[in-house]
Amino acid sequence: MESTHLLSSSKKRVKIHPHTVTAKYATHTPYSPQPGVHTHFPQPGDEGYDDAPSFEDFGSFLEETSDKKQLTEGRKWPLTLFGSKDKDTTSKPQAVAGGDGSEGGARAAKGAGKGVGEQLASFGEASVSASRLTWVGLLGAALAHGCLIVLTRLASERFSLGPLFLLLVRSAVQLLSVAVPLHRGENPFGPAGYRLRLLCYGVAYSLSLCCAYASLTFVSPGNATTTWRLATTALSATLAFLLLEERLGLADGITITAGLCGLGLVLLPTADESNSDSPTDPVAFWRGAFGWSLSALAGLWMALALVGYRSLKERVGVGTALFTVSWTGCLLAPASLALLQEGWSWPSSAPAWGLVLGLVACSVAAFLGMTHALTRLHPALVSASQSLEVPVAMLLHLAVLPLAPTAPEVVGNVMVILSVGWLVAIKLLPARGGGRRQREEYEEILDSPIK
Repeated sequence: MESTHLLSSSKKRVKIHPHTVTAKYATHTPYSPQPGVHTHFPQPGDEGYDDAPSFEDFGSFLEETSDKKQLTEGRKWPLTLFGSKDKDTTSKPQAVAGGDGSEGGARAAKGAGKGVGEQLASFGEASVSASRLTWVGLLGAALAHGCLIVLTRLASERFSLGPLFLLLVRSAVQLLSVAVPLHRGENPFGPAGYRLRLLCYGVAYSLSLCCAYASLTFVSPGNATTTWRLATTALSATLAFLLLEERLGLADGITITAGLCGLGLVLLPTADESNSDSPTDPVAFWRGAFGWSLSALAGLWMALALVGYRSLKERVGVGTALFTVSWTGCLLAPASLALLQEGWSWPSSAPAWGLVLGLVACSVAAFLGMTHALTRLHPALVSASQSLEVPVAMLLHLAVLPLAPTAPEVVGNVMVILSVGWLVAIKLLPARGGGRRQREEYEEILDSPIK
């Protein structure tokens, strides 16, 4: 500030604020205190007090200071996702002495304020909660998961294709995803220093799929899927807090709890199921217990995988993650086949192969939507939104095999739909309003006479 006014005139009064400081500067190089040149604190009524330019004269000067530029540059980096980072940085009006300079400085300060206001708005748009594209992809992943459940059941019942064999085919086809990191010039096994963590993520994800698909042999697909999703949601919330120190808000916690209660209602046994097996039959009892345990274990492994990728989101892309899950699945699926002694049965008709390819497409779509959302959302929110796969699978199953659901199943699925819908609503609507309120409050500060 001092050097700017050394060039203006031999003596110039500078008023920071009517109740702060007025200083005199003289054109001496180098500057040294001279008789008659001093700093004082004038009072209203002193000579020249009302003639001093207002604070807006220094809008352009403040724009050039290092602190102002650092703060502005620190806030600009999210704009690279949605627009140009260097927008409106080339032309900056300079203030000159006199009345015109005062008006120009005021406009410059106001323009700079609008720029920061736009940055605040960009933060609201870049916010995870307000990203419509993220939630659309996440809900699309839930729909794909629901289709995946029905296609797996149809492949098992109509074409005698084992679940683990389907998992192996799915993993083998998904190996083609290696083209994505290679096209981007990235190492498909992850960046240096993060490969072990990426391997643990892939192993956890593949183990979850192996346990979930193996459980279909011992319990019904509906019960296995519901148990898997319930355990994944509950455990991902706990593990994210313990391992990443990411907490859920009160509204999120209440919504997720309501969804979990809905899943619990879906799991309630019907009268036919409770009387179908004799309680004295140990084989049926332990077979069912093993299937339920596999479903719960699948939820634990999936929660670890979600939290693991959440910690790698800045280093590992979605394509690399898909390739990691694919090649680890190609190793673990045959091991699971050998362990459970599940037979091999290749598709023998065009409809069977079409069903398998549709299953692969649904699995890829579900993985991409869910993994992309993990880069922006809490793992428990991602898993809770995928609970929508249970009512989607029920509706699709009714279209294929018209069987009337029980009352607890209907109530539980309605609770799941309402919880996911409310979760999406509270994440999108208030965030947009909050961004608008931020812009209004900032503009009110700019228009205020007290800077």
